[in-house]
Amino acid sequence: MNFQFSDLIANAPAAPGIYKMYDADGNLLYVGKAKNLSNRLRQYTDISKLELHKQVMRSLVTGVKWETVATESDALLREQELIKTEKPKYNIMLTDGKMYPMLALTAGEFPRLLKFRGKISQRRDVYGPYPSVSALNETIKTIQRVCQIRTCTDTQMRNRSRPCLLHQIGRCCAPCCYPDTEKYTENVRTARKILTGDSAPIIADLTKQMNRYVTNMDFESAAITRDKIAALTHTSNRGIRRKSTYTPNLDWNKNVSELEKWLGIKISLVGVFDNSHLFGQQPVGAMITFGHNGFEKSGYRHFKLHDKTRAGNDIAMMSEFVRRATERGPKLDLIIVDGGPAQWRIANRAAGAIPVMGVTKGVVRDGDEHFILPDGTEYHDLPKDSPLFLMLRTVRDEAHRFVITYHRNIRSKQMTASVLDEIDGIGPTRKRALLQHFGSVRAIMDADINALKHVPGLGKNAAEKIYAHFHSEMI
Repeated sequence: MNFQFSDLIANAPAAPGIYKMYDADGNLLYVGKAKNLSNRLRQYTDISKLELHKQVMRSLVTGVKWETVATESDALLREQELIKTEKPKYNIMLTDGKMYPMLALTAGEFPRLLKFRGKISQRRDVYGPYPSVSALNETIKTIQRVCQIRTCTDTQMRNRSRPCLLHQIGRCCAPCCYPDTEKYTENVRTARKILTGDSAPIIADLTKQMNRYVTNMDFESAAITRDKIAALTHTSNRGIRRKSTYTPNLDWNKNVSELEKWLGIKISLVGVFDNSHLFGQQPVGAMITFGHNGFEKSGYRHFKLHDKTRAGNDIAMMSEFVRRATERGPKLDLIIVDGGPAQWRIANRAAGAIPVMGVTKGVVRDGDEHFILPDGTEYHDLPKDSPLFLMLRTVRDEAHRFVITYHRNIRSKQMTASVLDEIDGIGPTRKRALLQHFGSVRAIMDADINALKHVPGLGKNAAEKIYAHFHSEMI
């Protein structure tokens, strides 16, 4: 029996995805998810090690099929979608929606954003499921930063006489004390767009707002707005939808083989580069790597710019980062850069003998891309729904996510250090606690003494020092 089952899974790929098990009549028995399909399916070969209900199910299996997806999170979403639509007999614990956390917007004049586990019918306007509580909490923070939707209970809202800490740090518009129904309704409308994946027009408006701040030399407000854009972009890329979506059939081995045929080269490892900076400040770069088995995390690299004269110049920065990666990084067979002809030319010079490919953004970032091939010619005819196109867009977006996350962390650390290092007794642990509690340096500077005293591990004396440092002219 074990040998027969082994035959069924012999060609299972070592990639994220979902698997479906069928009985002799073709009935779907079970749907599962996996970070590595090959490893997960091998766990079913020894029936004695399975849970009781899976032992029964496994004894009936005569067929196994699978679908590969881009990430483990995508596998979870695809699993949930199939369970809800096809109702496999042995997915009893998942069919009522109790396994994974969900988000909901309540009804009423001032809807509340809340998380829960339970049947979907228990709430109106439900969003999810989310692959983890941390992913859900990250989404809540994004909604709070951009839309300032309340998360408190109705009782808490009715009984408040002054705004809470979330209002002080810019994550709630405090309808308890400032009940602007029209504005709140607009914020809720924006939140619904974000939760259903319609972030593009919001990001466009925020980008215009950021540019106005830059024109007026208000760089701190521009930085805050850029963080909102980054948060929205990240949330959108996670595929948060009312109806779950996933990247279809991203077969890494097949797609990389197609890329080899297209470019006429043999590929073991590809490096994808992107840069980030804020008006020339904190310039950084990043490289992600992938091959026939998908993303190769061991090859990922972050770069701080050595030659500061290049800061703010994306082309010059790309030259340094590509050169350093090829000199000291893993052996690359192909380099992909996010950019047009100028980025391609500078990367091609810095890469030496390694072929370079460019992915241009076009007018619309997702769906209008075209490519610059290693010989310098532009290619516009790759079908937008082809697996190879989807893979190239996926690796470009992964490089963008990786560098943006790094840049945001660098900027937060430098901002915190530059302001708080001047205060005696505020070391790395307390700085970290302050930033985690308030969310930004601006919120720390604006906090009152009572709010500072509530920071875990800070202490009364340190709280008074911080307050006195930022409000000395008022004392």
